[in-house]
Amino acid sequence: MSDPNKAAIAAEKEALNLKLPPIVRPPEDIGVDTPTQSKLLSYRRSKEQQKTINQLVIEGAKRNLDRILDKRTPSSPEPDYPPTMTSEIKKKGFNYLYLKQCVESSPIVPIQQEWLDHMLMLIPESLKEGKEREELVQSLINEVSSDFEKSMKRYLVRSVLVRPPVKWLEDEGGPLPESPVGLDYSDPWHSNYLQTRSQILANLHIVHPTMKMLLDLGYTTFANTVLLDLTGIRAKGPIDCESLKNDLSIQARKAEEKIMNTWYPKVINLFTKKEALEGIKPEKLDAFYNCVSTLMSNQLKDLLKRTVEGFVKLFDQEDQRGLPIFKMELTFDDDKMEFYPTFQDLEDVVLELVERIAEALQNVQTVPSWLSGTSTTVNLDTELPEHVLQWALNTLKVAVHRNLEGARKHYETYVEKYNWLLDGTAVEQIETFQAEDHTFDEYTE
Repeated sequence: MSDPNKAAIAAEKEALNLKLPPIVRPPEDIGVDTPTQSKLLSYRRSKEQQKTINQLVIEGAKRNLDRILDKRTPSSPEPDYPPTMTSEIKKKGFNYLYLKQCVESSPIVPIQQEWLDHMLMLIPESLKEGKEREELVQSLINEVSSDFEKSMKRYLVRSVLVRPPVKWLEDEGGPLPESPVGLDYSDPWHSNYLQTRSQILANLHIVHPTMKMLLDLGYTTFANTVLLDLTGIRAKGPIDCESLKNDLSIQARKAEEKIMNTWYPKVINLFTKKEALEGIKPEKLDAFYNCVSTLMSNQLKDLLKRTVEGFVKLFDQEDQRGLPIFKMELTFDDDKMEFYPTFQDLEDVVLELVERIAEALQNVQTVPSWLSGTSTTVNLDTELPEHVLQWALNTLKVAVHRNLEGARKHYETYVEKYNWLLDGTAVEQIETFQAEDHTFDEYTE
């Protein structure tokens, strides 16, 4: 039994010692498309047929074109002109005209509709109403569009072509407008900008924050304010001119006191703060305060100017809603009939009121003068310009004369009708009549 077992074991060992056959690797070019394979894979029968059809169409078109060209008569050769007819100047002229025609035939952008609409907005509506005017406006629009197109063609021709020195060539219009000269940015500007900005901040004191606060304070105080309340003068009815003068003088004085007790302390308080002079160098302090004084002066002058203009407007003959009604009496004294007050007195009172307004706010101290507390005070320049005063006085003189024309005519009517009763003419006529001999009928007439 041992022998068969040994034989079986030996057979198993021999079977285990057997080797498998080697693995054969595929070739490296397997799966790679060769040029021949790519051509076969991309081949499409429909594409080849389309190419054939296109080739047939092209060949047919060429044959048709050749037949048409064969039927055309050959153009006659250009005649040889004598040298006297084809000079160089003439050739240049004809060449210029041909090139000009080619340039003018190029497309031109028409005028924009927005421009035409803006032009129409400048025309009053009353001039565009009606059928005839609408046709006229449309013809003007067409003319403007045509002129625009012509000018564009002319500019295009002159920009592209150079007209040769030929006398018989027409020169349409005058010279072309010169192109605007652009700004020169060749030099660096940033450093100049910073330098200029620093100079503005150092010298243009009106941009200082304190100046803005002063400007806002003046605007808040004076924007809707005048020295005199002139709204209720006509509602008072007939008023004596001296009473009106006194009332308006008192109003002006009270308004001046109110301004000096409200606005001026706020201005002084503004410059007593530490930040008021922030950023101001000591050598620039005088210039800064001069700017302050100028701003305050302009604000007060504007207040006085608006007050004078409001007073002058009272006597506007076209708008008599605020026209004062002066009380005048027709008197007879010393055998003389006249108005009281006289026309001249009334005119003088009206003109004196303008001068009274101009005298207000003339003793306002400057800020540095008040802060220094010196005995010698320096006041702001708040005097109204001479041309404003002259305008007001001249306007009021004319207005007073016009408004007193009715009273003057009334006075002349009285003098014409009744002065002969007052100057002794009637007494002389009676005495003369009594001294003469008359009949009874003449006495009873």
